[in-house]
Amino acid sequence: METLSYEIVINAPLQKVWDILWGKETYTEWTQFFSPGSHMKSDWKVGGKTYFLDPNNEGMVSTIDSLNEPHEVIFKHLGMVKGGVEDTESKEVKEWSGSFEKYILIDFDGKTKLHAEVQVEKSWKDHLNMGFTKGLEVVKNLAEKN
Repeated sequence: METLSYEIVINAPLQKVWDILWGKETYTEWTQFFSPGSHMKSDWKVGGKTYFLDPNNEGMVSTIDSLNEPHEVIFKHLGMVKGGVEDTESKEVKEWSGSFEKYILIDFDGKTKLHAEVQVEKSWKDHLNMGFTKGLEVVKNLAEKN
């Protein structure tokens, strides 16, 4: 498992950046580089359920490990969803289950420093590097619009 980190300074208030990260429409825009049509479903509760899904409603099942809105959210990935069934027990899933994905937003004199970190298997490194690099630029562009 490897930890990748990304950071970008956005000329917009912290709450606006948070809303763009997790808003229904804007989430789909910035995550298109991971999987076109991505969406997220969450109860926004620590220990609750969060789903990161593709247009076929397949993807990852996670939980929120820590939440301090709008400053930080840490997701803990638990398993996969395929064909409407959650898999948290297979050998494949056990290899990465428990990995974290963190988003930390810091007020920086009216601007927002967005720091993202993700723990990944080496085989996913290039895909995630591309997704986060391009995706966070989209977050920046959306947040800096009027």
